[in-house]
Amino acid sequence: MLYKEDWNNVKEIYKAWWNRELDYPLLQVVSPKKGVQEYRGYDGWGFLRYKDCPERAIDLFEERCKDTYFGGESFPNLWMNLGPGSLASYFTGFLKFDGNTNTAWFENPLPWEAVEKLEFREDNKWWLYTKHITRLSIERGKDKFIVGTTDIGGILDILSSFRGAQNLLIDLIEEPDKVLSMLDRILSSWFKVYQELYDIIREHQDGTSAWMGIWCHKRWYPLQCDFSYMISPEMFERFVIPHLERQCKWLDYSIYHLDGPGEIPHLDILLDIPELTGIQWVPGAGNPQCDSPRWFDMYKKILTHNKLLVLQSFDNMNNIPKILEELPNNGRILISIWMDDETSAREFIKSIRRF
Repeated sequence: MLYKEDWNNVKEIYKAWWNRELDYPLLQVVSPKKGVQEYRGYDGWGFLRYKDCPERAIDLFEERCKDTYFGGESFPNLWMNLGPGSLASYFTGFLKFDGNTNTAWFENPLPWEAVEKLEFREDNKWWLYTKHITRLSIERGKDKFIVGTTDIGGILDILSSFRGAQNLLIDLIEEPDKVLSMLDRILSSWFKVYQELYDIIREHQDGTSAWMGIWCHKRWYPLQCDFSYMISPEMFERFVIPHLERQCKWLDYSIYHLDGPGEIPHLDILLDIPELTGIQWVPGAGNPQCDSPRWFDMYKKILTHNKLLVLQSFDNMNNIPKILEELPNNGRILISIWMDDETSAREFIKSIRRF
């Protein structure tokens, strides 16, 4: 691979990690290359910022790749970023992007009568655009960088975009049958979107990736339900777990995006899904980040359930060795960090490789 010279070796390391056969932590360390004075290029929102000329987004991404040191098992990952939960727009046609704040919205509350009439349409402009930029990127990226699938979204999160969060909270109590029926329809479209994008990507690329920035030799995807921080474990079991189980069984590998302390009450339920491969922990703004001892008992629980553990946000990278000293089976852990310069990045990799 042009921007990752040891890619063939790195792919084998990822295979071992997914199969729980690695005896050291998977390590993604990214920094500007030595001598780079101005770190230019891609900010992650190019496919919305330059919608009329998506080639510009790819050009900027490649400029960034040329200036980037991809250390350890990191790699150039161009994923089709249209915001969190693009599947909603394939039903409604609604997607609002603010280029000043780099924020995309899909929520456009509708009455149930309108929601029940929504359909995934092959001629939907956002679906056509997603396929176009995926095909464009995979053709440009062959042997140069990895292309990741768009953020399709969580199933209940998509319904929240249709109904609005407050309305949906009431619906879970007053209209559970309508909710469950619509979730089934959304899930069917989720599978369709993933499969069609997978078919495009595999024409020129070995393996899959996504917004979480992890490569896999087979079909994998981050699963999530950000809405779940507002509901009880009992409701989580009824309205979320059934489609999560179906996704886990359909995919070869899966990582659940556990987003903030409000989702921790659901962790035991998630760990009981045999086919779920791992957990990504995201503490969220205002909370101690992944290097805090506050979370170590949770990490141990995840690892002792034979799950992989993904950690990608830290207050102090110097605390990372403590994590690895405290935890068993650290070959199931992925650590991902950004550093300011290549020299420090290389030294950090050497220090961690002793674990």
